[in-house]
Amino acid sequence: MSLVIPPPRILIFRALPGLGDLLCAVPALRALRRGAPEAEITLVGLPQAAAFAGRFPDLIDQFLPFPGFPGLPEQPVKNADLLGFLQQVQGQYDLALQLHGAGTLTNPVVALLGARQMAGRYVTGQWCPDPARFLPYREDEPEPLVWLRVVKHLGYPSQGETLSFPVQGEDRAALRALPGVEALTPGRYAVLHPGASVPERRWSPQKFAQVGRELRGRGLQVVLTGTAGEAEATRAVREALGPADLLDLTGQTDLGTLAALLEGARLLVCGDTGVSHLGAATRTPSVVVFLASDPARWAPLDRERHRVVGDDAGAALAEVDFLLRREVARVG
Repeated sequence: MSLVIPPPRILIFRALPGLGDLLCAVPALRALRRGAPEAEITLVGLPQAAAFAGRFPDLIDQFLPFPGFPGLPEQPVKNADLLGFLQQVQGQYDLALQLHGAGTLTNPVVALLGARQMAGRYVTGQWCPDPARFLPYREDEPEPLVWLRVVKHLGYPSQGETLSFPVQGEDRAALRALPGVEALTPGRYAVLHPGASVPERRWSPQKFAQVGRELRGRGLQVVLTGTAGEAEATRAVREALGPADLLDLTGQTDLGTLAALLEGARLLVCGDTGVSHLGAATRTPSVVVFLASDPARWAPLDRERHRVVGDDAGAALAEVDFLLRREVARVG
């Protein structure tokens, strides 16, 4: 009589708020799933990440909303919910993967989840839960490769470093239903995304408008995007550009419709924000402006398709020219 061994249960902790934070974990999730196809993989994240997790049923089996923890800044802690959450997960998982930061604050949190084993990163000189499964923290790695290195260390080979985001038929249908979108021709429009969650990462509206005028001069329609909370930034760009050949979708797109819009765009121009990672996931050529963060860590990995500039409109225009010429040469 054979002993049936149940598939391992793996808990992944990544309770970060940004779209880019979630997308940068996809290569690690892909390697984990390929290496453990029978595993039950549960993502612990902030409540707003539930929709993202639902996009990846091939990588994530379950999603658990994280109620916060004292000292973690991402959201206020709900003590009663935290106690219930810990009771729910303790002793239920074979492996807890800490994919959230350097580990100074999060390793103790993940230890409380009560998995049989832990893995992740730690800062040299600070607590390392398991020297065999934890790697020293480094600051010089691109974010997707950080977590890919962790799972590779556990024996799960890489299945590719590229980001991905599944765009579904209903996303494309919802996009086409937005006013003005019916006039867009795939490959004949460019997306400007002036907003960012951190004000220090927002490029000057005048410089966005300068790039927009160049794009219109190249025969491309300009589309403005942003959340409702970024309306002030997009309005400033719209006023600087003027209304001709401009479609403003501020506050009208969700994650799926934005991805559908990007997959048909000739070019994306944005700051260092989640949209830049979504552009990488949809393979949309982009110019990404870095003002207050490290491009070595957060820029898209493909530096041919995705060009990085600082606070320099001239450099951005040169990269726009490079990408448009590159696409013409590729198609020709």
